[in-house]
Amino acid sequence: MIRYLQLTNVGPAKEMELFFGKRLNVLTGDNGLGKSFLLDIAWWAMTRKWPADINPNLTAGKKALPASVGRASISFSFIGKSKKEQYKSSFVRKVQAWTGRPGRPANPGLVLYAMADGSFAVWDPARNYWRTQGGVDVQDRPPAYVFAPNQVWDGLPGDEGKWLCNGIIRDWAGWQKENGRPFKNLCSVLKALAPSETEPLIPGELTRISLDDVRDMPTIRMPYGQDVAVLHASAGMRRIMALAYFLVWAWEEHQKAARLLGEKRTSQAVFLVDEVESHLHPSWQRKIVPTLIKVMDSLAKPAQVQVLTATHSPLIMASLEQLFDDKKDAWFDLDLIPEKKGKYRVELTEREFVRRGDVCNWLMSEAFDLGSARSMEAENVLNQASVALTDENFGAKEAKKLDTKLRAVLGDTDPFWMRWRFVAEKRGWLS
Repeated sequence: MIRYLQLTNVGPAKEMELFFGKRLNVLTGDNGLGKSFLLDIAWWAMTRKWPADINPNLTAGKKALPASVGRASISFSFIGKSKKEQYKSSFVRKVQAWTGRPGRPANPGLVLYAMADGSFAVWDPARNYWRTQGGVDVQDRPPAYVFAPNQVWDGLPGDEGKWLCNGIIRDWAGWQKENGRPFKNLCSVLKALAPSETEPLIPGELTRISLDDVRDMPTIRMPYGQDVAVLHASAGMRRIMALAYFLVWAWEEHQKAARLLGEKRTSQAVFLVDEVESHLHPSWQRKIVPTLIKVMDSLAKPAQVQVLTATHSPLIMASLEQLFDDKKDAWFDLDLIPEKKGKYRVELTEREFVRRGDVCNWLMSEAFDLGSARSMEAENVLNQASVALTDENFGAKEAKKLDTKLRAVLGDTDPFWMRWRFVAEKRGWLS
């Protein structure tokens, strides 16, 4: 479980420092301020590998580099299997690499990373950790399993014609034919992640989608009764199916590997999810994070689960109001702060999580910094109207023009009308 992260001269800010909650950690902020970057750093701190270094097909998960000349460092700590790992890594410019401690690193437990572009990464303590051969530590296993988006569905190839993972299509079809524990777990996770009881995610009958593709293709049974091939499902449904598959696949493979090695299952699991709301309808956004935590707790029981997620969604933030516990959760917000001469700096703040009770209130909170929950056009007209209401010299002719603008951007039941009409009638603007 990652506990601490400090960056100096790395990323968009001169320095960032995070003390993570032991259960849920949420990152908010505008595009380009470093949310995905922080998830990449958290993955690297625990696994000591950059995803794109393992799989060059990735467009994300690249190695972090110093922001400017001078020293750059990444300090981190996490709770390992047997001890607390704490280390400060410095960037060595001559070799373009970050320093590491020699010998066997600490074991962070099962680490999963769902990236925003559909890529996935898995670090398994039973399959990716070093082993001992002749009294010497050797790392001859894959350093992690890192999937480009197409490999999520078609499988991850290894060396000499071997497969590291079959991918969603072949594994789902195989699990469904066997109808054993993996398929039952997949069905259970899909059911939990469905947007509502009236729109369940239920596997349909296996099918074929082409004469040239002999694979048995999984399907999802739509609410209107048709079985749709998983490759033909919507982007949001594919996102959910991929999340469900990787949670089940990673945990099933970990258990099998632990049994083969005669070891205990991991006691902790960390799940990093970038843009958790990606492609999802609001009905899904309202439940995805609480449900993911419940699913992880259920699959990995009795292991302790920690989730780190980045989001742009006020619905995600509103969905956490009954879940968030400041004793074990944390919210980090990135902001662009103006400085003199038109320059800006990025600032990271750990914010107190205050229940706001309404998605519109979240839009106007520190998480999203909007002036209102309305359109930009409506906000501009309302600002003009607010100024007019306090201007004793504002005339009836100008008021009528402004009233026309308000009617073009506000609904008939908008609460601003009460204030506007009260003042307009009092001053005789609209008589």
